[in-house]
Amino acid sequence: MDRKSTHQFRKMLQAKLQELQRSTSQVRQQGRALEASDSKDEGDRALISQTKDMLFRQSAQNAALVSSIRSALARIEDGSFGTCLNCEQEINMKRLKAIPWVRYCVACQELIENGGS
Repeated sequence: MDRKSTHQFRKMLQAKLQELQRSTSQVRQQGRALEASDSKDEGDRALISQTKDMLFRQSAQNAALVSSIRSALARIEDGSFGTCLNCEQEINMKRLKAIPWVRYCVACQELIENGGS
């Protein structure tokens, strides 16, 4: 992969990382606000519980994505970005543009999702 493409992917990944960090901060603030509310109404408590669960899942998804993005940034630094971690073939540029933190080519991703069969 050429330097220009690598630089563009680095910028995309850094921007997405910042966006996720802001989102995670907002989710935490919303969670704290819910914890501060002390409703006596059973319906309100159920809604608060459901909202907390949704916020927790969103936070977990953000954390997983942050980890994937940091891993992709590390691959840029070590020169392995754009290479499938399984078969070591180059990942299609369209795939990288769609999901710049992707670790596997389409064929290997399908193998992994199908249990290696």
